[in-house]
Amino acid sequence: MVPRRKEAVQLGASAVLLAIALTAGSIAVGALDDGDGGTTVASAPSAVSPAMLTSGDLDASISSLQAHLRSQPRDFGSWATLGLAYVEQARTKGDPSRYPQADKALKRSLKLEPANEQALAGQAALAAARHDFKDALTFADATLKQNPYNERALSSRVDALVELGRYADAAKAADTADDRKPGVPVFTRYAYVRELRGDVKTAERVLEQALASASAPGDVAYVASQLGQLAWNQGDYDTALGHYARALAADENYLPALEGRARAQAASGDRAAAVEGLELVVARYPLPGPLVELGELYELSGEKEKAADQYALVDAWTALARANGVNADLDTALAAADHGDRAAALRAARAEWARRHTVHTADALAWALHVNGEDEEALTYARQATATGYRSAAFLYHRGIIERATGHAEDARTHLGAALKLNPGFSPLGAGEARKALKDLEAGQ
Repeated sequence: MVPRRKEAVQLGASAVLLAIALTAGSIAVGALDDGDGGTTVASAPSAVSPAMLTSGDLDASISSLQAHLRSQPRDFGSWATLGLAYVEQARTKGDPSRYPQADKALKRSLKLEPANEQALAGQAALAAARHDFKDALTFADATLKQNPYNERALSSRVDALVELGRYADAAKAADTADDRKPGVPVFTRYAYVRELRGDVKTAERVLEQALASASAPGDVAYVASQLGQLAWNQGDYDTALGHYARALAADENYLPALEGRARAQAASGDRAAAVEGLELVVARYPLPGPLVELGELYELSGEKEKAADQYALVDAWTALARANGVNADLDTALAAADHGDRAAALRAARAEWARRHTVHTADALAWALHVNGEDEEALTYARQATATGYRSAAFLYHRGIIERATGHAEDARTHLGAALKLNPGFSPLGAGEARKALKDLEAGQ
């Protein structure tokens, strides 16, 4: 389908932004090149500490690192810290153009000092951020051979195992990490592993412990946002809003908290505040999740063209992400299944499932199969998505709709009802569809 003129203009603008981002990235790292063209001798790590990454002003920390490296270009420790800073900046600001910068900085660090655990751990974090979880696991294991107590590698190892769908191994890795290096990064991973098994109480307790131990603004914002997401997943919007307020008090620009607050506002019925908040988010960081959420809120208000513009921008973000080495198939599958090219959604979901078997990829594949009319096959994956006990209203909704399509009316009523009981505002459009489908089922239609 040929995009409307306005969509084409927006996609073109996104391409320009991509070119600017890539150019800026090459300047940022290239300007710091030591320029000797041969073997260099590494200097000892400087006083520039990785702890500065959670000090509250990541941009200032990066500027400080860049200034330091102009005068000390052989400081392998600071190159590794700069690489990690770029990874963190991409994560918190939704800017995948930082990943090539991170890659260059980390490789520079390893060129200066190959036996460099901080840079190896940084490569594990970078690979995970790009959704290359096999490489993330490889780099994490290599780091832990040098230092079994490396906190970042321990955390990245849990992340990789979770995202590869190896949940039993992830639980063991989380226990090991907790034994070796208890702290905010490990606590949050430990909590998520428990949440995936449906143990919400333990997840909440561990996150509360993490928040109590957090002091740096970045840590407070991160953990409070995790608590907000956990509360939102259970339909406890007031508690979620309280946690997001705590996160934004620590860092008023923290993207996950801004997005989470808007979702909780939408679910609470404050649609105007939600739209205002999401407009702020996507104007700065147009990621697929908030773009789709905002588009659906526009649809509810009858603003079809504005909604279509948000959905079109998902494709622009996907192109930018892929240009910077990010595997975006899961994002593509989820957005396109409801608001884009359904055949492309299924291709992306199948490709992602071939790489990793997680509850999220199972759900995405189930829904992509459903919208393409392959409901019998979809049901197998919908059941897998809900098999671990992970409490997701979206997963339950998808399973209920697929069960209805395959003639399992009683199961469909059970799962649609469970979705709405768990989180009645889980999606601006999906929640309404779930209520309509349940009403039709109860009426015998």
